[in-house]
Amino acid sequence: MAEGRDNTVLRFENVSVAFDDVLALDKVSFVLERGESRVVLGTAGSGKTTLLKTAVGLIRPDSGRVELLGHDISKMEESELYDLRSRVGILFQEVGLFDSLTVEENVAYPLRNQHTRQAVNSDLREQVVEALRFVELEHTLDKFPSELSGGMRRRVGIARAVVTAPDVVLYDSPTAGLDPITAYTIMGLLIKERDIRNAATVMVTHRYQDGQLLANFRYNPQAGEIEPASRNGSRADLRTKFMVLQEGRLVFEGVQEELEASTDPYVSKFVRR
Repeated sequence: MAEGRDNTVLRFENVSVAFDDVLALDKVSFVLERGESRVVLGTAGSGKTTLLKTAVGLIRPDSGRVELLGHDISKMEESELYDLRSRVGILFQEVGLFDSLTVEENVAYPLRNQHTRQAVNSDLREQVVEALRFVELEHTLDKFPSELSGGMRRRVGIARAVVTAPDVVLYDSPTAGLDPITAYTIMGLLIKERDIRNAATVMVTHRYQDGQLLANFRYNPQAGEIEPASRNGSRADLRTKFMVLQEGRLVFEGVQEELEASTDPYVSKFVRR
């Protein structure tokens, strides 16, 4: 497909991935468009992280087709994926900051490794500061990850994920292990990124309340905070769907009302009633 034909940023078509003959993804199909959100639920080992890694070519499908930003990446060489990946923000659960680099150097890393841009230090620093200001950590430029709390490291990870102004952002359990207040702050930043830049969002989570926030809140730039979507529009405007994986199979895809109405025992176990 030629890039730009529609608003599709990610498409899975009957994608299967196996490790040692055990299916991690089993004929998974879905379409994600610009500005849309997906909340991915499932038990440990259901294929959630595999789905994220397959979406950016870190894992190759054994069968099926993955289309990222208008390009079929299923059989692309690693060198061909560099530029595409620079348009995707990724936050894995372990964050993955480089301990030997400062916060500034960590956030600058994706910019320095963009093959299509000439890294000018003054321009690069300005973008890094802007990304850190986005997560309210511009005062940490010279600190090292070891000097930050877990929640602050997660926020630096978000800054690094969004510094290139990506078209789509993938989050793997962004609030795992955090206290409720810090988790709420992190979710506010995800919503802010989605709404300010119209970025597509895929979030893997074990916390149903995180999905509820993504589905029901929007960012108010005038107030500088998130607020219930019902104040200014219907929840449907946020275009959030929930996906449930079971042993690699996509067993549910739909909006929150459909998820909460499901009578499937496996699907309903992820709903906080």
